[in-house]
Amino acid sequence: MISFELVTGDPALPSPLRSRPPERSPLVVGAVQCAWNPDAATHERRLVEGVRLAADHGAQLICLQELTLSPYFAVNEELAAAADRYREAIPDGPTTQLAHRLAIETGAAVHASLYERAHDGPGFNTAICVAPDGRLLARTRKLHIPAFPGYLEHLCFAPGDTGFPVVEVGPASVGFPTCWDQWFPELARAYSLAGADVLVFPTAIGSEPEHAEFDSQPFWEQMIAANGLANATFMVTANRVGVEHGTTFYGSSFVSDPYGRVIVRAPRDRAAVLVAQLDLDQRRDWLNFGLLETRRPDLYESLARPAGDPHPEIRR
Repeated sequence: MISFELVTGDPALPSPLRSRPPERSPLVVGAVQCAWNPDAATHERRLVEGVRLAADHGAQLICLQELTLSPYFAVNEELAAAADRYREAIPDGPTTQLAHRLAIETGAAVHASLYERAHDGPGFNTAICVAPDGRLLARTRKLHIPAFPGYLEHLCFAPGDTGFPVVEVGPASVGFPTCWDQWFPELARAYSLAGADVLVFPTAIGSEPEHAEFDSQPFWEQMIAANGLANATFMVTANRVGVEHGTTFYGSSFVSDPYGRVIVRAPRDRAAVLVAQLDLDQRRDWLNFGLLETRRPDLYESLARPAGDPHPEIRR
């Protein structure tokens, strides 16, 4: 019996700037949203069920949540201090092996997330993608590391060093940043300039321990969709649900298009599988509006300065 809610997007959502027929095949993406289960075998069975459901509905790329096989262990200092048990190697660790097995079984590319072991020092929060033939297509380390109550990732992870790699998944060019990277417009712009059609964000976000009444979900969704709008990219997020060590994860996984429109969204509190067909020529249509060509990078020097640095004198 399938225990995921299936949510499918509308493939007919039009491209308002279309001036010529599509030139590319669409990409069908899937995203699996579920709660972490402390029983490892049960948790893996749930993930397998979700991936198979997405593949059965045509998904060519199937995306899983941040730290796919583990709890979100950056909630507090005690859990973060004990997180070494979740470190894994690539490609021999359990997350990469699971993605490898599912990619070969389903014929879809499978994306996942893990705590990557480093040769020395702290490890990395790393997203991977495995091709249908079992090749490791992508290994992208999270660049921006949160360091505030409830999300103490600086105690576990080193900042990523892999930059903004874009890989080919079926007909699409795809980038695989992670969670907190969602909030940085510079990152989305860098990926867009590198040619990304789609950005995938494995995610773990929910309640704020010091602001119990604050619900960041609407702001989170708006920020990601707006970054897609500013850069003509599809955005795919796979969040988790459930309660872990006092944090309530709010699900709401979604896919948005290059016009910033959410085309499919999961519920806040239930396991769900999203499936959406992406009209990749929407990126071409929107970019024909001049979004990237009319930039002024000669004026953007201040964007590379650390926060708090004085601004250069304004010359008139």
